[in-house]
Order: sequence, then C-alpha cells, then structure tokens
Amino acid sequence: MPKRNLLLLCLMTVVCLASWQARDHGLRGRRFGEVMTAIERSYLEPVDDEALFAAAMEGLFSKLDENSAFLAGERRRELDAALDQQFGGVGLELLADEKRGIVVQTPVPGSPAWRAGIAPGDRIVAIDGGRTDNMKLKDAVVAVRGRPGTTVVVTAVGPAAGPAPRTVALVREMVRTESVHGDRRRPDGSWDWFIEGEPAIALIRITGFGDRTLEELDRGLEEIAARGPPAGIVLDLRGNPGGLLSAAVGVCDRFLDEGVIVSTRGRAAGGAGNGGPPDVRRAMTGGMVDVPMAVLVDGLTASAGEIVAACLQDNGRAAIVGSRTFGKGTVQSILPLSDGQSLLKLTTSEYLRPSNADIHRRAGADVWGVSPDPGLEITPTAETLTAVAAWRRRRDAAYPPGAIVPADGEEPQSSADLPRHVDPVLARAIDVLQGSR
Repeated sequence: MPKRNLLLLCLMTVVCLASWQARDHGLRGRRFGEVMTAIERSYLEPVDDEALFAAAMEGLFSKLDENSAFLAGERRRELDAALDQQFGGVGLELLADEKRGIVVQTPVPGSPAWRAGIAPGDRIVAIDGGRTDNMKLKDAVVAVRGRPGTTVVVTAVGPAAGPAPRTVALVREMVRTESVHGDRRRPDGSWDWFIEGEPAIALIRITGFGDRTLEELDRGLEEIAARGPPAGIVLDLRGNPGGLLSAAVGVCDRFLDEGVIVSTRGRAAGGAGNGGPPDVRRAMTGGMVDVPMAVLVDGLTASAGEIVAACLQDNGRAAIVGSRTFGKGTVQSILPLSDGQSLLKLTTSEYLRPSNADIHRRAGADVWGVSPDPGLEITPTAETLTAVAAWRRRRDAAYPPGAIVPADGEEPQSSADLPRHVDPVLARAIDVLQGSR
C-alpha cells in the first residue's frame, strides 16, 4: 500500500475514534438533560433546578476522593478568599461564644472595622437591624461580607460591663488577610517576630499558603534579619490546612540552598501507573541556611504544610516537633467552568517527600504524613490545647487606636504568661534551638 494511502487511513482512524468518543460524551450529556427535563416537567412537587444540579454534582463527586468537589456560590467565595487572601467586607474576624453570642475575635488592622474603633471582645448584637441572638456564626460572616462599596450597619456592645450599644455604618472594601504571623501584635497592629522571654529566637507562624504568603514571609524575614542574625527560627505549621503548592515550594526555598523540595506525579506526566517520571522541584541558592530551625506540626497540619515540614526534615534543615501530621498527599487543580460562577476542585496529582516516601494516608499503610523527630513527639491534652488557643487569640488580637486594652491583653504580669510556660510544644522547640535537646 502506498505511504500516502497508509497515512490517510491512519488519519481517518484517529478522526473516527475521536468522533466516537465525542458521541459517547454527547449521549451521556443528552441523557442527563433528559433526566433533568423529566423531573422539572413531571415530578409531583416543584424542584429548584439549581439545587437539583448541585445535588447531581454531589453524587458525581461522591465517587471521587474527598478532596475533589464542585464549588459554587458561598463555597467558591470561601475558596477564593482563602487562596487570594482577600475578600469584600469590613474586616471583622468573628467567633461564636456560648454565653455572649457573636463576638469580635479581632478586626483586621487598617480595615473599615478597625478604623471605626470596633475592638476585640465587642459583641455584635445586630447586623443591618437584624438581631444576632440566634444567628449562626457562618450566617453572621456572610452578612458582614459583600461587594466593595456597599454598606452594612453593625451594632456592637463593648466588652466592659454595661456599655451602651454603638451602631456604625461601615462601607465594605477589599480586605486583605494575613497568612504569616509573628509571636504577638504590637500596638500598631504589626507583628513582633521574636518570642517574648526568648529575645534571640524568632517565631514565624504560617496559617495557610495563599497568593501573598511569600511576600509576607519575605517581609518578616527582612525585619528579623534587621535585628541581627537570630539564634534560631521556629516555623509553626500547626493547624495549617495547606493551600497553594507554589507557595509551599517557595517557603522551602527560603530556607534551603540546594536539594529536592518535593516531587509530584499525575496522569498527564505519566504517574506511578504509567511509569512516567515525576516532576521534581529543587531549591535554588540564596536561602537563609545558617540559622537553626525547628518546625511545629500537629494532626491538623496538612497538604502544603506537610510538604514544607517533610522537605525541611528530609534535607536535615530543621527539627520537627509536635505530633504526626494529617497525611494529605494529593494536589487539587482549580478548573473554572464556562458559567463564570462555579469551578471544579479536582485531584490531578500526588506528591512525594524528598525521600520519595508517601505523605498521603492510604488504608492499611504504615508510612504516611510527617512524624516528629525521635524524642520530640508531644501531644498536648485537650485541656492544654484549649488554654493555648485562648491565650493565642489574646496575643493575636489587634486593638484599634484609642481602644481600651483589657488587663489580660497587656504585657504579661508574670513569667507564667510567657510562651515557654503556656505552649509546651513551642517550649520544646525553644529547648532544641538552645541546645538542650
């Protein structure tokens, strides 16, 4: 057979296969449309078609892993806010108190709420005239957020006994959130990076990995270096649920001069099933490599947080202190849909630590996550964790100019209030950096 005819035959075969596959997909799409139409026309009770579609998506994604999802509406806005590190609102971080209701944890420094003088501990008793007595926390958060330029009216009662309610109209704007924190707030809302009572050791807490994490980390490292080389750095990743893979890789690169950071593999790259090579991310020169480090982890440290902990452990860069991490070793890609309102969060690859060990926790597996170094395993009691969380909220609170700071928000009155004596995991890391391991 002539080569030209053979080439033409191969081309026709490819076209036919592609057409058959498209036909198959089209048939499934038509079947789905027929089902939706039949329900809308014939079901006994009227059905909201958007709710029906959302339920169909939930059923579809229930066949995949727990980290893949169809996101629309408030769920999409929450993801966008977490990764973009900004949202439309007034800058109020709220919490639900069993006795007091909706309470201000802290205003975001520089935000509309901060400028209006709303302070930590203020109780939000009404939003746009509606009482918050029986309001759920998530509903209160949604109520104060919204499109920049719009107004929300908030009524607050101060934490001192018997203050009169104060009603303020706040104009929403884009509020930036921080993912990199220090040891405690200064009066101007900035961070003091050095541990109180341990002036030679810096504390960097990363709560998530977003668009501005590296920018914030670089600014913090510059401020730390400006005081002279610290004796050590504690990197606190406890409670960090993850975020952007690129941000995690960048954080590792800040503390390494060489070595593998992480390897990823997925279907497109061949993956484990197809024998394809993984995508290996390596450190570049220029990192802060001369300062001793300890990394704090716990059972809520997941995904990108585990990448950082595993990288620094496998490269011998830091001691790992705390308890075994969550064990989420998969990467989700964000795929926007054509409607512009919804997206898919789809597991598309997995990652391996520099040692090539698995991080992902699979049924029956013994090796997963990141475990503390021998002798540095610490699992605080529930009572201790509750006390540390309350103590940490007080230290993280940002008081607007002119606000009255309660006694327990001032400088500690005794050594018992210092970090070393409140947080046992942090105390162990301090001991490691001071050489009393």
